[in-house]
Amino acid sequence: MEIATKIAPLGLALIMLGLGMSLTLKDFTRVIKFPKDFFVGFVCQMLILPIIGFTLIKLLNTPIELALGVMIIAAAPGGVTSNILTKFAGGDVALSISLTAIISLISIMSVPFIIFLSIDLLNINYVAREISMIGISLKMFFVVTIPVLLGMIIRYFAENIILKNVLLIQRISIALFVFIFVLIYIEEWDKIVSFITRAGLIALTLNIVMMIVGFYVAKFFASGVAQQKCISLECGLQNGTLAVFVSTQLFDEMVYIVPTAAYALIMMITSLIFVFIIKKNN
Repeated sequence: MEIATKIAPLGLALIMLGLGMSLTLKDFTRVIKFPKDFFVGFVCQMLILPIIGFTLIKLLNTPIELALGVMIIAAAPGGVTSNILTKFAGGDVALSISLTAIISLISIMSVPFIIFLSIDLLNINYVAREISMIGISLKMFFVVTIPVLLGMIIRYFAENIILKNVLLIQRISIALFVFIFVLIYIEEWDKIVSFITRAGLIALTLNIVMMIVGFYVAKFFASGVAQQKCISLECGLQNGTLAVFVSTQLFDEMVYIVPTAAYALIMMITSLIFVFIIKKNN
């Protein structure tokens, strides 16, 4: 847990800083100009994903500690990886960036709300009540919102430099994401193999179901195929680093991070398969 506790907040802040550097005000005002596609993606990720996560927990009779870990990853916003894979898949990159940016900023309120609601619905009574929803929101504000805003300020004053190095910044963000999880896997290897065996089924099920649901909801309600690809990937690729950070703020045991660790590995594999199938069909 030491690596997750100490490295995850720093890694998350750097990843969100990189996200901020990729943003301009247009990424936020675009939502006003093209509200329908954003609304479809927003509903899929903010409402349908947690509901399906909770439903799967009940259907698969998931152990409580793993169930809460699943809800933490289901509550997390999309990550920077979704923007890159949306580009490879020929999806709507602008929509992907807008969804990632806005939902990431909203997450300082939505993630604690979904988690504490899940705690109540699952009748969990051993979470320290001194850890309040406001407390988690404030901590997320410092590692999510401030780095994003700082990144946008850097982009504003050094736009030419940032534009020349966008690909490098994206690669560094993904490398940080992978690095954090590799360290967690190494540190907790003896425990994590058995835990992932237990959490793998629900993580895989949640990931595949959400990508399919996102794909077909967007097919019926979004503007076109590019938006369909984007929303499917946004639903399947969550910000695992943020989920790890939230987990470490609530619990001292590795088991609560396990669904996140399992999901992080699975989502990379399934999303790459998805992109391959899309590219092949095109």
